[in-house]
Amino acid sequence: MQILLVDDEIEFTDSLSQVLCREGYTVDIAHDGITGMELAQKTAYDLLILDWMMPQSSGLVLCQKLRSLGQIAPILFLTAKDTLDDRVLGLDAGADDYLVKPFELRELLARVRALLRRSPNSVESAPSTPRLQVGDLEFDRENQLAYRQHRTIELSEKEAQLLEYFMENPNQLLTHNQIQQHLWGESEPPSSNVLAALVRLLRRKIEHSKESPLIHTVYGKGYRFGD
Repeated sequence: MQILLVDDEIEFTDSLSQVLCREGYTVDIAHDGITGMELAQKTAYDLLILDWMMPQSSGLVLCQKLRSLGQIAPILFLTAKDTLDDRVLGLDAGADDYLVKPFELRELLARVRALLRRSPNSVESAPSTPRLQVGDLEFDRENQLAYRQHRTIELSEKEAQLLEYFMENPNQLLTHNQIQQHLWGESEPPSSNVLAALVRLLRRKIEHSKESPLIHTVYGKGYRFGD
């Protein structure tokens, strides 16, 4: 598995890349967004780890550019920014996960493993049924696209995982813990604000003003999906 690590802190990237290499990953390093962009366009990485604040081009801008170019590899943000607005901004830019500095290495490695299992190049990521449908919403697992009312809905990796889980379990109460376990696996789940922000972004995409709501909040418990 190939990982691109983009962070302007040289000592940090050197030590983190050594840890990742000991875990069996191949790691390329860039210390600014422009170099990171060049590397990301040359190599089909399985995972990108981006620092939010960097010279020349921030990780947020880099993420947005890569998604606009069709890059579908999972993206993990490393950042000191920890407000709900920051999380929404990062997820909306196309990030799949968000880890606040400082962090424990074992948590980072757990999140890396979880994201790599869902990488497009992972054998485990191949779906058994290519399409799902609930009501008038259809989801193409292979291309991570949803369709509703004759419109095509583009999704980030994490949005696609969440929608797939919802559509695999229609009309069932899915608790916050169940959803977090599915999306983040064995890693320590992020705060509930991250899940709430992700649900908000997904709702914005699949529920337009004249369309019936599909994601129903069960207050204090979780969510139910269906029309």
